[in-house]
Amino acid sequence: MRTTRKYRILWQTLTGLLLIFMSTTARAGNKYVRIINLEGKWNFSIGYDEKWLSPGFNDADWDRISSPSPWEDQGFHGYDGYATYRKEFIVSGKYSGTNLYLYLGYIDDVDATYINGHKIGITGTLPPDYQTAYWAKRLYVIPEEYLNFDGKNVITIVVFDSYQRGGIVSGELGIYTRPDEVPTTLKLHGAWKFQTGDDFAWKARKYDDSDWAEIFVPGKWEDEGFRDYDGFAWYRRSFYYKGSLNDEKIVLVIGKIDDVDAVYINGVKAGGTGELTNTEYQKVDPKAYYNSFRTYVMDASLLEKNQWNTIAVRVYDSGGVGGIYEGPVGFLTQKDFINYWKELRGNK
Repeated sequence: MRTTRKYRILWQTLTGLLLIFMSTTARAGNKYVRIINLEGKWNFSIGYDEKWLSPGFNDADWDRISSPSPWEDQGFHGYDGYATYRKEFIVSGKYSGTNLYLYLGYIDDVDATYINGHKIGITGTLPPDYQTAYWAKRLYVIPEEYLNFDGKNVITIVVFDSYQRGGIVSGELGIYTRPDEVPTTLKLHGAWKFQTGDDFAWKARKYDDSDWAEIFVPGKWEDEGFRDYDGFAWYRRSFYYKGSLNDEKIVLVIGKIDDVDAVYINGVKAGGTGELTNTEYQKVDPKAYYNSFRTYVMDASLLEKNQWNTIAVRVYDSGGVGGIYEGPVGFLTQKDFINYWKELRGNK
């Protein structure tokens, strides 16, 4: 059933106020720090064209509107459908090697977001399989390989609005860092393959997952087209390993998962939280694990040097939010991991 206009506006107002509170709290706790403010004027056009994704596209004749603020309040009253935002920014090279996050607040209804023409996230589902996600907070990891440090970068946001307020409606927009985050060496955030259901054949290194859905990690699967899905699902990603982890033991950091997981590297089980049988969880309520930060220690020999490797993650969600919903996600050596915690404790 479609949400009423009164309830929807009330929800957006409350989430905006909650965002301000959470942002202030986060800064006080040094969780997220904004390094680039993206509030203010953005280049804007109704409609969408694939050529607009190119960082070299000339949008000089576009309209300019303020963000965050609904486009209905800025001369586009009553417009529903596709629209595109673009904005340039420069990020200092001193942030190379640091996980950077693009925060876009709340968008009504669906967005697909790109950096320099590369998709870094999508929330909701665009037509023809439209699903709104106006309630979802947009926080996307920016893969370092997509950035031009100390040079021009372009954010492009494709938005689809079905009715009422449209666009980037609230939030402290910007690019953020997390100073206390575990510094992974081999980063695995970004696009993964995803399939609902359960089949142990999916853990195999060379399983053909080409027809699986694409999903961005970290992120709730409900926000990426799998709304209200509960049960088993699998994530897979192939990555090339050059041998940068020079230690006998390595650590996989895979953030927070709702609820229970088992992780396989090249088909070999390398870690897990909670206990899973073939068809269900057992012994402990899976909800007991949803807020657990996952770190798994394993032999470095599980990764083959100068080869493509595969990570597969089996997840069981018992209800509510599901999936790998918070990062970071990646590998580092056990030595670096221990030093990180020593340094972190020393700074407290």
